[in-house]
Amino acid sequence: MTTQYDRAVRFHALHQPGDPLVLFNVWDAGSAKAVAAAGAAALATGSWSVAAANGFDDGERMPLVLALDNLRRIVAASSLPVTVDLESGYGETPEQVAATVSAALDAGAIGCNLEDSFPESGALRDAADQAQRLAQARKAADTAGIALFINARSDVFFQKPGEAHDEGMVDEALDRARAYAAAGASGLFLPGLSDERLIARAVQGSPLPVNVMAMPGTPPMARLRELGVARVSHGPGPYRGAMQWLQDAARDAMA
Repeated sequence: MTTQYDRAVRFHALHQPGDPLVLFNVWDAGSAKAVAAAGAAALATGSWSVAAANGFDDGERMPLVLALDNLRRIVAASSLPVTVDLESGYGETPEQVAATVSAALDAGAIGCNLEDSFPESGALRDAADQAQRLAQARKAADTAGIALFINARSDVFFQKPGEAHDEGMVDEALDRARAYAAAGASGLFLPGLSDERLIARAVQGSPLPVNVMAMPGTPPMARLRELGVARVSHGPGPYRGAMQWLQDAARDAMA
């Protein structure tokens, strides 16, 4: 049996630019077991999927206590490292974010996503304010003695449709990445970014290993390796696919 400390160290080591960690996001203990049996190196929750599976909308609408109970069951279901999507940290203040991170650590997480947008609107927080939230999250992890992988999610590329993405947005994301790295973040997550040229620029300029989300239009895995991406998440895709299969199978069974 490995310890939480050991799993955290192992999870950090899995982030290798050019040999990305693939996370096929799970939402409960059953999906965690299925993905682990498929040969996963680590497990990751996705907030949208977890919320939907429990009857809630995304955006911190699912009570934190339920999200943490779900996390505990996922951690208990596998010996793999588990990173949890904590959305924007379930807190208005940096200290409340730290308390959320401490609770996730107590539940067995070795990593977390913390996004820089407001859950109620999707608008971006001030980068300096977000850096303070990340710094308090790092302080909580240091107090616990766990090398928590803090995946700093920047929602810059959710502010405009994909066809409007440009180098200026990459510059903004990289400015945020530098501030987040200084605050103690471990990785940079840029969901919504799919343009190959812009991914290359983000990877080259980021002080942190870069995580992209697999979605329609994302370059194939072979190209993401060439670009130096260190982590590829699947977000709500696995849950949506599973639920579509279930709906189709149920319709066929009742036809």
